[in-house]
Amino acid sequence: MGVGEGDVYHTSSSFSSASEYGRAILETPRRLCERAWAVSTPTEEMTEVKARSGAEMSRSLHWWDVIALGVGGMVGAGVFVSTGTAAHKYAGPSVVIAYLIAGVSALLSALCYTEFAVEMPVAGGAFSYLRITFGEFAAFITGANLIMEYVLSNAAVARSFTSYAASAYGVLHADAWRVHVDGLASGYDQIDPVAVLVVLLLTVCLCCSTQKSSMFNLVMTVLHIAFIFFIIIAGFVKGDTENLMQAGDAAANPSGFAPLGIRGIFNGAAVVYFSYIGFDAVSTTAEEVKNPARNMPIGVSGSVIIVTVLYTLIAVALCMLQPYDMIDTGAPFSTAFQHVVGLEWATNFIGAGASLGIMTSLLVAMLGQARYLCVLGRANIVPRWFAAVNPTTGTPINATVFLG
Repeated sequence: MGVGEGDVYHTSSSFSSASEYGRAILETPRRLCERAWAVSTPTEEMTEVKARSGAEMSRSLHWWDVIALGVGGMVGAGVFVSTGTAAHKYAGPSVVIAYLIAGVSALLSALCYTEFAVEMPVAGGAFSYLRITFGEFAAFITGANLIMEYVLSNAAVARSFTSYAASAYGVLHADAWRVHVDGLASGYDQIDPVAVLVVLLLTVCLCCSTQKSSMFNLVMTVLHIAFIFFIIIAGFVKGDTENLMQAGDAAANPSGFAPLGIRGIFNGAAVVYFSYIGFDAVSTTAEEVKNPARNMPIGVSGSVIIVTVLYTLIAVALCMLQPYDMIDTGAPFSTAFQHVVGLEWATNFIGAGASLGIMTSLLVAMLGQARYLCVLGRANIVPRWFAAVNPTTGTPINATVFLG
């Protein structure tokens, strides 16, 4: 028998004991029919479900903390690659317009997250939003995919930190900082101790306090933005506005601000949109934000607007430094600065800035993944042990340590 719209299915945890887990497995068909379309309510999510964590998460974040987390989560190393790809292959100098289009799209998505976060300020993010609208099955699929996405992408991002940090020190091959292990398959035989240390450092930081983690993120984000402004200023000072209208090889490639037309602009927007990924993780902090009805809209929307401005300016700078058809798609900014007289040293500088961006984006992603797992525990989808919130730190320590 199914559960109708508006009905809520209450269940005890299947992980409370071995016998309870075995009984739950035998009852899977019936439980699936009963729970698949069962919906929760905002009131239940904020009271009964939230109470399963024991202690409450500490409400210590302000709107500027949310903005810093949003900017830190979005402005990683991706912008240093996607800008070159979008400009060279699709949009040309009109990649600036592509970033604006992608920014508007991201802002609309952010407003959706904000509306839910204001109506139901809990740590579940997209999982909780789907649980109260489409039911538990859709929420489960989304939650499982989010956890998998965060774990795999965070591992890759942590390894990329080693690459950019190595380039900042003038080390050409990042494998010099990795440990080769004989007997493992090729491509999986390089242990990265630097990435491990970074993940451990951020895990400890997130366990101690969300407020302290936010302050650490704020400092790193400000430093990263300073690096970005250096690139922007250097591009405007050393660049040439003729590059915005002229191809490097005019005989082989079309010239103009939008050499491939409207189609190229929208194709470029599709590529650079991925540079805005990160604001969804910020929505999981709604349970830790003071006055979420005011601070969440300001923080989430404000971060997307700030990032859009930064992206458009850095795109203009890149296209002024080199004609669009001469931009390298692998390392566009490093290659561009190698061709600017007197700024060859800036390639190491860019590596240092990208390392800071990776650090902040990894911190925000790890913060979000822990809160998703915590709420999955509250919903009895995973053992409730993951839902525990430490009464001293006000953070979901079990989920944070497990995923870290």
